[in-house]
Amino acid sequence: MNRTVLSIAGWDPSAGAGVAADLKTIAAFHQYGVGVITSVTAQNTTGVQAIYDLPMEFIAQQIESLTSDIEIHAVKVGMLGTARAATIVASLIQSFKLPNVVVDPVLKSTTGTALLERRGIGALKERLLPLATVVTPNMDEAAALTGLRVTDIKTMKEAARALVKAGARNAVVTGGHLGGRAIDVLYDGHRFSLYDSTKIETTNTHGVGCTFASAVACLLARGLQVSEAVDESKRYVARAMNHPYRIGKGEGPLQHLPSTA
Repeated sequence: MNRTVLSIAGWDPSAGAGVAADLKTIAAFHQYGVGVITSVTAQNTTGVQAIYDLPMEFIAQQIESLTSDIEIHAVKVGMLGTARAATIVASLIQSFKLPNVVVDPVLKSTTGTALLERRGIGALKERLLPLATVVTPNMDEAAALTGLRVTDIKTMKEAARALVKAGARNAVVTGGHLGGRAIDVLYDGHRFSLYDSTKIETTNTHGVGCTFASAVACLLARGLQVSEAVDESKRYVARAMNHPYRIGKGEGPLQHLPSTA
C-alpha cells in the first residue's frame, strides 16, 4: 500500500531524533515520509547547544504546501517549541481533517534541555490532545501533562486514564524509566493493555520516543488497530536499540533500519 506519513517536529542535525529520525523510521516501514520543521536545533549526541523556533506563519505554510498537493495517511507530532506552534499545528490538523494523529509530547531532550516553552504545555493539552488518535508520553511527560506523580504501573494507568479524559482517544505511557523491565501502558478509554519486555541496557537511547511514535503512525496508516500498532512498534524499537550506531561521545542514535544492520 502506498502510504504517506507526515512528521511535524524539530530538526536534529545529528539525525538521531526529530524529523530526521522520523523519516528513517517511516522508510523502515516502506512508506513515504514528508516533514514539517517547527524548530531548528544545534545538537549532537552530548546535548542541545542552541534552538531556533521557526515563526508560526512559516510552520503553517509548510503544512499548507504539503496538504495542498499530497494525501496524508497519518501524522506524527513531536517537538513544537512554542505555544503558538502548538496552536497553529492543531488548527491545521483539524482544518485539513488529517487522520491517524500520533502526538509525542516532546518536552525536553534526552539530556534535559527544554524543547517546549512552559505555556506550550497548556496549548498542547487544550488543542492537540483532543485531536490525538493516540498520545505517547514517557513517564515524566505524562506527569507534566496530568499533574500526577508517575512512578509505577499503577500511576502510569492513572495518567493514561487522565490523558484520555483530557481528549485523546488512546494514551500510551511508556515505561522505559522503570526498573529492569520496559513496561508500556495503553488505555483506550475502556480497558488497559500492558506491554512488557526486558529492558535493553544501552547508551544509545537518543530519539527512542520519536522513533516509537513514528512507528505507531506508520502502522495506523497501514490500517492496524492501536493495540496492534503499539505492540509492533515496541518490537521495532527493540530491534533498533539492539543494533545501534556507534557514533558520538554521548547518547547515541538507534539503527532505524535494523534489518540492514
